Amino acid sequence: MLKVNDLVVAYGQSQALHGISFEANRNETVAIMGRNGMGKTTLFKSLIGMLPAKAGRIEVDGNDVTRLESYQRVARGIAYVPQGRMIFPTLTVLENIETGLENAKSKRVPEEIYALFPVLWDMRKRKGGNLSGGQQQQLAIARALVTEPKVLLLDEPTEGIQPSIIKDIAKALNEIRKMKQITIVVSEQVLSFAMDVADRLFVIEGGRLVHETSRAGTDADRIKAYLSV
Repeated sequence: MLKVNDLVVAYGQSQALHGISFEANRNETVAIMGRNGMGKTTLFKSLIGMLPAKAGRIEVDGNDVTRLESYQRVARGIAYVPQGRMIFPTLTVLENIETGLENAKSKRVPEEIYALFPVLWDMRKRKGGNLSGGQQQQLAIARALVTEPKVLLLDEPTEGIQPSIIKDIAKALNEIRKMKQITIVVSEQVLSFAMDVADRLFVIEGGRLVHETSRAGTDADRIKAYLSV
């Protein structure tokens, strides 16, 4: 469903991603693990089109999206939940979710969204800026889901969120995948969360993928060594 081949991204003369290649299948969750500054956010911004690829290829469901603008990639089936959530603080919860319906056939928020995130129904008239970090993260995921994506990208979804809510988000992501048969790619530093949601884990270091493992075959100590400074 998502195929990345030899992706190179640079900031001016400084190369940030050095030939990244990986695939994520339909109904599969893949975690990209790594410390801060190793290239996770750069990779995700490149996948959604906020950063141009210097070389390489990105495909969604067999379609080459490498040169497309971000909004065109969304139309092809990519949804992106950025680091820091980036919800609209002055809009209500309902209005925030509706921004994701801009190009949808129906302008109604699907009932399943509130089934996945009941707190959003309870708070639908509240301003987004008045929600806790965990609630804002659920709102950002809900807003992405109403675009009916084939591939859902989540950049550091557990950042700044309390452990009990992290468990709720993991449960919701597993429900989403089961319900919609979509592909989820998550960047993460919390190994326990990655193990709760991902079928396969990759480690990124210095803009290169340096380790790959299935969940069942994960050597936790090895991954923790990559994640520790």
